[in-house]
Amino acid sequence: MVNADVFKSSFNRPNLIYEVRPKRDVTREIIKYIKNNPGKSGIIYCLSRKKVEELAETLVVNGIKAAPYHAGLESSVRSANQDKFLMEEVDVIVATIAFGMGIDKPDVRFVIHHDMPKSLEGYYQETGRAGRDGGEGHCIAFYSYKDIQMLEKFMQGKPVAEQEIGRHLLLETVAYAESAVCRRRQLLHYFGEEYTETNCGACDNCLHPRETFEGKDSIVKVLKTVIAVKEFFKPDLVASVLCGVADSTIKAYKYNEIPEFGSGKDHDDKYWQTIIRQAVVANLLGKNIENYGSLTVTEAGYEFIKNPHSFMIAKERDFEEADNEPSEGGGAMVAADETLYSMLCDLRKDIAKKRGLPPYIIFQDPALQDMTIHYPMNLQELGNIPGVGQAKAMKFGKPFCELITKYVKENEIERPVDLVVKTMGNNSGMKLYIVQSIDRKLGLDVIADGKGLEMDELLTEMEKIVNSGTKLNIDYYIDENIDEDARDDIYEYFREAETDSLEEAVKQLGEDDYTEEEIRLVRIKFICDEAF
Repeated sequence: MVNADVFKSSFNRPNLIYEVRPKRDVTREIIKYIKNNPGKSGIIYCLSRKKVEELAETLVVNGIKAAPYHAGLESSVRSANQDKFLMEEVDVIVATIAFGMGIDKPDVRFVIHHDMPKSLEGYYQETGRAGRDGGEGHCIAFYSYKDIQMLEKFMQGKPVAEQEIGRHLLLETVAYAESAVCRRRQLLHYFGEEYTETNCGACDNCLHPRETFEGKDSIVKVLKTVIAVKEFFKPDLVASVLCGVADSTIKAYKYNEIPEFGSGKDHDDKYWQTIIRQAVVANLLGKNIENYGSLTVTEAGYEFIKNPHSFMIAKERDFEEADNEPSEGGGAMVAADETLYSMLCDLRKDIAKKRGLPPYIIFQDPALQDMTIHYPMNLQELGNIPGVGQAKAMKFGKPFCELITKYVKENEIERPVDLVVKTMGNNSGMKLYIVQSIDRKLGLDVIADGKGLEMDELLTEMEKIVNSGTKLNIDYYIDENIDEDARDDIYEYFREAETDSLEEAVKQLGEDDYTEEEIRLVRIKFICDEAF
């Protein structure tokens, strides 16, 4: 086209707030954010379909109107969920990147990335779905380097050139996530646009500036090293040269013999990556896209070598400890507040004595320990504690809430702001199957066969369900399969016992008189009868 007009708009979205958080207790953080912003529309992006469905289920369980969206769902379900979001029947869509291309919803108030995307292009496009009406748009990304390593593994087996491009894009994402520089400035720089403001006032790095240090000499070292390796290396290899780490590539080019090799060994690789990133943003270094992101020195960089001046470097955030969801049941719990725990144990003992029940029926130790962490002060909060549930909270909870409330006020305790998150559990499908099958009064052998379980495995699953606060009515099965006298003897044993230990019960009742299976079944019945 000759003499065509060119219309060029800015990539800057001034109404969007950018934030990157360490990936710790991410589900809890997401629920807490949504609960603090009731009624606002939002999109949560996850990399896998499985995580989309798990997170959507967990949000619903925690009272949030949410729906999943991914390419694996039937077309009618996807359309229905998209319509519910547009019509505000649900507030939150949990989706893979399959969602959003044709969405015309101007008032999306937040976009959350449960996992970092594969590229900054994807990140910019997905966050761009927030605040299209010019109103606020909060963009939160949860970052863990483990996610990046997982994405790198996914690229294995692809053509080498494709792997190189993919790794380059991932490095840009890492640089964005870990950087202490203004995030708006970084994003715009990535798309070839300069942002001249020193503080955008709308990203976590500008709102909470990091400590800075003088980096003039380090900048000069980096620039000279890039020149010494003939502008052929990417940031990771330049950092390795500075640290004095010689891998096969560095040895092949004999760059382990140049004066710059090891000139920065007083700092680690992470430090030099920080210097390189901030030199790129300051336009002292550029990247050769045709050579998969190898570093080049700009005119401004050459001028800096001739006339070095003060260059303040912001210390980057430490994401080393960021981790994914804690595994369910992983690690033994301890009481966070030993004094309160002792008081709760005494209260449990008193209530058990008055009701003629063993203490474990009221609440088990892990539930009391959790109470010393979250300090539940009403029945709803207490019901969210794992192992309690709303039924037990209603039956036994009032004096516990009163004790905790009094303790918190007298000791001026500042309760944790995070909430207790109800989970579907790693085995929610199995739990639903067992509960529904027992409601239909199917034989336990039939239930076990339906999932390929041994009877011992089924009883273990049933014990988990009951101990987590869900009642199972298995009277129909016990009445048909256990002698009435035997049932009463076992039942009476657990009424008098101080512990629900199976080993102790088998020992006291006698293996010759009662089978372990019978004892476990009656124990489940006893807990359900007395605890709910």
